[in-house]
Amino acid sequence: EKMGVEYMENPPLNLHEVFPDSTKATPLVFVLSTGADPMSTILRFAAERNYDTRTHSISLGQGQGPVADKLIQEACRSGDWVVLSNCHLAKSWMPKLEKVVEAFPNSYDIHDDFRLWLTSMPVSYFPVPVLQNSIKMTFEPPKGIRANLKGTWATVTDVMWDSCTKPRLWHKLLFGITFFHAVVQERRKFGPLGWNIRYEFNTTDLEVSMETLRMFLDEQEEIPWDALLYVSGQIHYGGRVTDDWDRRCLMCILRKYYSAQILEDAYFFDESGEYFAPDHSDMDEGVGAVRKYVEGLPTQDGVGLFGLHHNARITFETQETLKLLDTITALQPRTGGGAGGESPEEMVSALCEKLEGDMPVKLDREEAGLTTFEPNEKGDLDSLQIVLLHEMSRFNKLLARVKQTLIDLRKAIKGLVVMSGELDSMFGSMLINKVPLLWEKVSFLSLKPLSSWVKDLQSRVAFFRTWLVQGRPVCFAMPAFFFPQGFMTGALQLHARKYAIPIDTLNFSFDVLLEETLEEVQEAPEDGVKISGFFMDGARYDRETRMVADSLPKVMTDTVPVIHFKPTENYKRNTADYECPLYKTAVRAGVLSTTGQSTNFVIAVDLPTDRDPNYWVRMGAALLCALSD
Repeated sequence: EKMGVEYMENPPLNLHEVFPDSTKATPLVFVLSTGADPMSTILRFAAERNYDTRTHSISLGQGQGPVADKLIQEACRSGDWVVLSNCHLAKSWMPKLEKVVEAFPNSYDIHDDFRLWLTSMPVSYFPVPVLQNSIKMTFEPPKGIRANLKGTWATVTDVMWDSCTKPRLWHKLLFGITFFHAVVQERRKFGPLGWNIRYEFNTTDLEVSMETLRMFLDEQEEIPWDALLYVSGQIHYGGRVTDDWDRRCLMCILRKYYSAQILEDAYFFDESGEYFAPDHSDMDEGVGAVRKYVEGLPTQDGVGLFGLHHNARITFETQETLKLLDTITALQPRTGGGAGGESPEEMVSALCEKLEGDMPVKLDREEAGLTTFEPNEKGDLDSLQIVLLHEMSRFNKLLARVKQTLIDLRKAIKGLVVMSGELDSMFGSMLINKVPLLWEKVSFLSLKPLSSWVKDLQSRVAFFRTWLVQGRPVCFAMPAFFFPQGFMTGALQLHARKYAIPIDTLNFSFDVLLEETLEEVQEAPEDGVKISGFFMDGARYDRETRMVADSLPKVMTDTVPVIHFKPTENYKRNTADYECPLYKTAVRAGVLSTTGQSTNFVIAVDLPTDRDPNYWVRMGAALLCALSD
């Protein structure tokens, strides 16, 4: 009836079982995955065999090939161990490695104790003969809080357990940092709700944080909480974090485990009451008591443990399903199956013809209404008129690209022009309802499939055509903009010039209005701009309380009413409000721009809440300009 938990968990890697099968001519290869670092495991194993001083490691990369070659030659004579990390970074040296390993069986002057350890991500250029003649091990971070803690506490020795002069504090906080490590690793599976960017937190971060914790406790009479939080959060783990909003979330999570409350026995990590640091009385029995507690934890993690809403599990499972379906779709053959149906060429040709007819005409400045580009008293265009011209230019470039490539693809299908690689890629994308790369290069950020993307393009162009013909709207649609950051700056600049205020003293204050859509807004504000079209992910805006509230069950995203963005001089935000980041798309991650911010991030909007703002930080609540469907 039940297969048992042993089928759900990967057993931890035990080098004591693997090592006897190796020889001086048989390398040991670790196949890595994201977030995995076997280096500490190898060094710990070497120390157990009194080989820690005779183990030489080098991380491969540019110019490290000859150094590694010399290291192997010396170790072959002395019987030392050599660890070559990150072989995937030394593509040009891989043929040399192949020759070195192939020569091992025929060399009589290799010391019997010599061992070669290799670590590499799965790459096509890793030498096949080396793989065939080696002992192969996959090294993956464990999945699930229980499995993660189990793997971590299997490496905590009695010596480490008893190494601190303040054992009671050390044991509680040691469990806290190991639990924090498991949580930040497991949050990755929730995608953007967990982290904007998927970071490679690994065991090295944990080990250096444990050492720092022990050092601080030994050297300081009082626990230096601020120093612990800063060093572990901003440096050891935060050193990998490139997104400011992820850093805020990381520090928020760490404060839960590095706090005075964790030293108390009745402090629970979530509402279920199943996760907590074991009691002092249990910890006094030794590290075995902690391992026993970890063994009894649930195999399925509750989302509340990560500070997320129950909808996050649906989001995670949907992402996994879509990933599988995308893979299956990509493997589908292009040729048709049964007789009588349309061929792929006929389908794409018909789609090209339809899209050509659906494409809106270019935005022409000659269509402009009387007030649209009316100059000010100095004879200049204001900042929002400049924004409109820039947006028109971007959309015209996109529309020209779309129309021309549709014509070219139809000609290529008929054999009238050469089917280039780019057109062939476009053909394949259109077959699976995906936006072609040729268009994406000059397009606005979007995750929508092709059919929805075309509708989105039509609505964006329609908004700007209305602005062009009828003059400045009373309410703006944020999702319509190619570059909303430029529009935000333009609105500030307009206010600064109107009141002769230095623009660097201005920031937006925010007021969520009663109107739900752009069409409901009747008049423009005296100062600032009214903006509509927002969605909320990870939470919702409650119309009754006019505050941020928990999402409704099975409702992944919710709309947000129109927001009045009002430029305010020397604005000081209310710390009781939730500082909610606004992104262009649901992925949230973008490329770091010259401003130090992600290209996907637009602005932080202060929203009223009756909860601690950190609650929404852990929840991953954010505003979006566009959804993915």
